[in-house]
Amino acid sequence: MSMTDPLGDMLTRIRNGQMARKSAITAPASKLRMNVLEVLKREGYIRSFEDYEVTAGIREIKIELKYHEGEPVIQKIARVSKPGRRVYSKIKDLSNVYNGLGISIISTPQGVMSDTEARKANVGGEVLCQVF
Repeated sequence: MSMTDPLGDMLTRIRNGQMARKSAITAPASKLRMNVLEVLKREGYIRSFEDYEVTAGIREIKIELKYHEGEPVIQKIARVSKPGRRVYSKIKDLSNVYNGLGISIISTPQGVMSDTEARKANVGGEVLCQVF
């Protein structure tokens, strides 16, 4: 059976892994997932991630979660643009997440980036998720 929202599945795996206090989780690999994880790593929300091949033609990502003083660094991670309802935003209409304490991850024509990077590049796009 096919998955309708692969990115939402990965975000749920991260959320569940942190609630269970896991040090690392795995998820199926894709380019979009890798790009979102790169933004999360760059912004300091996860420790690292690694792409590896399970069997011939099947790849997975090992995601090392990050904790600070025993508490998960990611307090809230939520999907904004869903398969049934895509959410697009111009850069001037993009709101701050928790008054700038969190980030929005945006898929732009220049690649997947955080809202601060998108403001610097002056480019809007599809709002994938919000992280706090």
